[in-house]
Order: sequence, then structure tokens, then C-alpha cells
Amino acid sequence: MLLTERQLEWELTREPAGRSGAANMTIDASLLAEAARAGRSFVRLYRFDPPCLSLGRNEPAAAQYDRAAIARLGLDVVRRPTGGGAVWHEHEVTYAVAASIATFGGLRAAYHAIHARLAAALQTLGVATALAPDRPTARPPDRRGSCFATPVGGEVLVGGRKLIGSAQVREGRAFLQHGSILLAGSQEMIAAVSREPQAASAATTLSKELRRQVTWDEVADAVVRAWGDELTPAALYRRLPPSTALFADPFWTWRR
Repeated sequence: MLLTERQLEWELTREPAGRSGAANMTIDASLLAEAARAGRSFVRLYRFDPPCLSLGRNEPAAAQYDRAAIARLGLDVVRRPTGGGAVWHEHEVTYAVAASIATFGGLRAAYHAIHARLAAALQTLGVATALAPDRPTARPPDRRGSCFATPVGGEVLVGGRKLIGSAQVREGRAFLQHGSILLAGSQEMIAAVSREPQAASAATTLSKELRRQVTWDEVADAVVRAWGDELTPAALYRRLPPSTALFADPFWTWRR
């Protein structure tokens, strides 16, 4: 059953101060667990500090990325609980949505609906966003290499170039979708630490499209406005679960 807007109450967490990759993934995983356990719905807006390379849950990271090069560059690296390809998290607003799958009627429908809300938010800043044409797949596919190399159906584009990269995972009757809204910079760090040649990036950024510096706060404000009045008051900090051990563990990061 698709839930109506009146039945929804989203708990918003807004975190302008950044956290490590392990801390951020631990929190997102905890939101998914709570959504699965208690049927609660969450929206989280955050950032990474230090900048971080995140790898998709099913990527063959050990074969695809140069671990020694990552260490030499001193990069924070984490494996996400979600699928998809690698993302370099630096100049961005990162979002996470965790809720019952029934909220949107299915995983694919959720992928579209969440991106539609984010696209509408960015349109209020003056960006001509559109959703990529859909393809007959059950869910967004896992991708080797950069998440931003190729758009898939339902993702947010500007002039055919990808502005938001997202990934999903389900747990029981709940799902987590999180992703990056690019403010500036590039995804070139992924190519710098890859063992294999990378396709040219299909990404663009808000600062490039608007020809000015776009701040984290103005994008977060736009997302909150677009989500509507079902959001409960924002928290500026979400308590970190007792342990980040899984996502900080090199065995998890390099397990494939």
C-alpha cells in the first residue's frame, strides 16, 4: 500500500559539520535499522570531513582500486552499505532517506520519487533539472567504477549531465537511499586511484551550472522546503551509534 503524504512524518537531521566516512555510514545504517524495526521515516542532510572515497557494497574494490596509492594520498575510504559505484565526497551535500518500502510503493518508485523531490529543490535555485529516462530494470544496477560515469533511469540530470549520484539497499520492509548532490569539484580522484581506465565523467556541479559558488546551507534549505511540512523540526546533530567498527574495518572495506 502506498502511504499518503498525510500519513507520513519524516524526522529530519541536518548536520553542517562533517564526519568521517565510517561515522557517516554507521549513522545511515542505523537509520535503516530503525526504519526496519519501528517503521520510522528519516531524512538526513550531511557532509564528509575529511573528504572520502566511498565504494559500493558489491564493487570488486581490491582488484579495481590501488590500495597503496590510496594510503600514500592519505585518503579516507569506506565501503557503503548500498550498491552502485565509487563516489568522491568533497564539495557536496550528502543526503540519506530511510523509510518503509511501502512509503513510495516500491524501491524503483522510491528512487524516482526521492530524485523528483531533490530535482524540484534544485529548480528553486535556478537549475533546469530533469530525470534521466527510465530503463526496464527492477532496481538501479551496481556499477563498476565511478557512480558519476553513466546516468541511469530516474537520476537527476542537467543538460544530460549527472548532478546527483545515489544508491539503495533494503533491509526487510525498509530501504535506505543516500547520495551526493555535487556543489563543486570533480570525481577525478577516483581515476587517480583506479587500476583500470575510467570512463570520462558525466558529472556536472551546481556551481558550474549556476556560474557562482553554491553553499551547503542554501542547498540544504532548498531540500527542506521541497520536502514539505511533513518534516519534523531539524536536529543539528545525530548521536553516533556506540561503534563504527564495521565501516572502519579494513576487512569490510577490502573484502572484495
